[in-house]
Amino acid sequence: MKKAENIIVGISVGDLNGIGSEVILKTFEDVRMLELCTPVIFANVKILSFIKKNLNSEVALHGIDRLDQLVKGKINVLNVWREGVDINFGQIDDNVGKYAVKSFVAATKALKEGLVDVLVTAPINKYNIQSEDFKFPGHTDYLDQELEGNALMFMVQDNLRVGLFTDHLPVADVAKHLTEKLIIQKVETINKSLKQDFSINKPKIAILGLNPHAGDNGVIGKEEDEIIKPTIKKIFDKGILVFGPYSADGFFGSGQYEKFDAVIATYHDQGLIPFKTLSFGSGVNYTAGLNKIRTSPDHGTAYEIAGKGLADNSSFKEAVYLAIDIYKSRNEYFELTKNPLKTKERQL
Repeated sequence: MKKAENIIVGISVGDLNGIGSEVILKTFEDVRMLELCTPVIFANVKILSFIKKNLNSEVALHGIDRLDQLVKGKINVLNVWREGVDINFGQIDDNVGKYAVKSFVAATKALKEGLVDVLVTAPINKYNIQSEDFKFPGHTDYLDQELEGNALMFMVQDNLRVGLFTDHLPVADVAKHLTEKLIIQKVETINKSLKQDFSINKPKIAILGLNPHAGDNGVIGKEEDEIIKPTIKKIFDKGILVFGPYSADGFFGSGQYEKFDAVIATYHDQGLIPFKTLSFGSGVNYTAGLNKIRTSPDHGTAYEIAGKGLADNSSFKEAVYLAIDIYKSRNEYFELTKNPLKTKERQL
């Protein structure tokens, strides 16, 4: 396994008019971070130098044109483009959105090819990234296309882990997407991630109900009795420790979530409102289920404070920490579970 400082963390710069560059620079102002990894920011060194000057940051940047020029112990900036970009902090700008996509696509390509070990993505604006060449709602959908596996949004803060059966769907469409096949796939993905990425041998997973009071035995909706409960039993009988459905309203407030290694919500706000209430500022969005590791902070572009030096980098720093931890856990898991007979054959 690589030594810590040799773990290469690829970073996509996000929306240049938002707080992405600021939280990146603030994170690596702490020189101890360079003992944990070698960062490479996919952007343009002149642009980041301009932003650094605006923020009165003392951080030293090392510009490179190819990844084989990367230097350990330095904050590397790969020049993905050469031309200048007009920066207007706090403004939604379609042109700036194009550069957010350029950074992200280049970083994903490097991740896919094994030139970086993990990817941490700074926030983008989901509206100004849209174009003929990039028609994805966000990072996760593009990664799901480019990488192997089935992507799943997994929000993480210490021992609080919240996954979703459905994410960016209108609430009116959630029930019809909640199928046995989907539930099984998501539970299996989270169960595997808890084992290989978080080193939990026998994960316990809780599932929340779709309707108030988890349907109240069919009085307030039938999805629990007709789909969720039978599917939970089927999964449990296969040996995965999955429980529920639990009434979502009291589950977090009562501390019931602390008894489980992960919680799966049926839709976006059902899971993310309690998660962000409990962890805001230090939570991380992890894309579970893929053959490569990607994390991001749990916040957006925060245009209202961009360029003012007010952004809190705690969540971005936690995203870097988690990416490194998962990289180590996953490598240890593969080492422990690989076929010993095949290993012996290779040695012979």
